[in-house]
Amino acid sequence: MAPAYRIDASAQQIAKDLGADTDGDVWQGGMVEPGGYAPVIVTTREKGRHLVPRQWGVPPPPRGEHLVPFVRNLDSPFWIGTLRHTQFRCLVPMTHYRKGDSWLTDPAAPLLAVAGIWRDSEIPSFAILTTGTPAPLPVILRPETYDVWLRADIKIARLLIEKSLR
Repeated sequence: MAPAYRIDASAQQIAKDLGADTDGDVWQGGMVEPGGYAPVIVTTREKGRHLVPRQWGVPPPPRGEHLVPFVRNLDSPFWIGTLRHTQFRCLVPMTHYRKGDSWLTDPAAPLLAVAGIWRDSEIPSFAILTTGTPAPLPVILRPETYDVWLRADIKIARLLIEKSLR
């Protein structure tokens, strides 16, 4: 079964709930699969948090053949440069994520924000940080940690991610 997640919220709802500007994004909600486009929240000095469309799955490293939708190893040379720079971190909104045949959500927080990174190579794209277990789960952030993930030094951001993996 292909990895997937859902965003059952409009761009306006996502922006309102996660404190961002829609920046013209017209997301209407639905299923997201690798290779598909979805909104992510990036931050800039000029605009603050804003919603932008990106393809889920970054282009593969040399000799790779498939898009890479997940970041499982924070020490991988493929990711480490991107993770060090705060401008390449993002929040990935979702309402449901797939684990096996089941769809999971958090009833206390129907719109989740998970840790992600983005790249602007030939195709603006993003990947989701996950646990490194055999059945990876997205690294879910809480509202009080959004800015830590988006703006903090890599050492502090890593502590946040490692704490969420426990």
